[in-house]
Amino acid sequence: MEYVTAVPHPRSDTPGPARSGRRSLALALLFGALGAAVVLLATRRGWSDGTATVAGGEFPLSAAGSDVTGVPAALAIVGLASLVAVFAVKRAGRLLVAALLALSGAGTVASALLGLSDSSALDEQAAAATGDTAATVDTMTHTGWPYVAAAGGLLLLLAGLLALRYGRSWPAMSGRYERDGSVRPRRAARAAADPERPEEIWKALDRGEDPTSA
Repeated sequence: MEYVTAVPHPRSDTPGPARSGRRSLALALLFGALGAAVVLLATRRGWSDGTATVAGGEFPLSAAGSDVTGVPAALAIVGLASLVAVFAVKRAGRLLVAALLALSGAGTVASALLGLSDSSALDEQAAAATGDTAATVDTMTHTGWPYVAAAGGLLLLLAGLLALRYGRSWPAMSGRYERDGSVRPRRAARAAADPERPEEIWKALDRGEDPTSA
């Protein structure tokens, strides 16, 4: 007699972590690559505008992000390299590289926001325009590009946090080209040739041997 039970069979939880690992990997790659590209683009745009008084008139001034500070672009490159290096290392090395990626993003955000109050680039242009080394910019306004650079740094930071949280489950580079020190099995030795075969007799004659002496 068969018994029917209403207790459901337990399901395997293996697909869950695998799915979350793939999702976090895709998001980290997207955030890291997009964030670095946004920062590099934003630093090439105009960040601040101003005027300087020259011969009784106003002379317009403009400074790009790279003129204001070179830190965001440098940190974006470091973050992008860290994102690639995450897949080349394992265990503790992966955590260190992921932390470097997160720190690069945080530093990019901070340096971009600090650039909002930096007038040194415009002051240098004002001194060059007026011929007075002590001259400074009269008025200064900012564009939205520093905030765009900060947003790109935030994406890098998110990529680093994802790598810190889920990086252990991400795949590493293929190790088929790495040497593991194991001894590879040798090919099986060829079977001994039969001296009675006609081709072996001809080979022996070519070598100057007497096949009938065996």
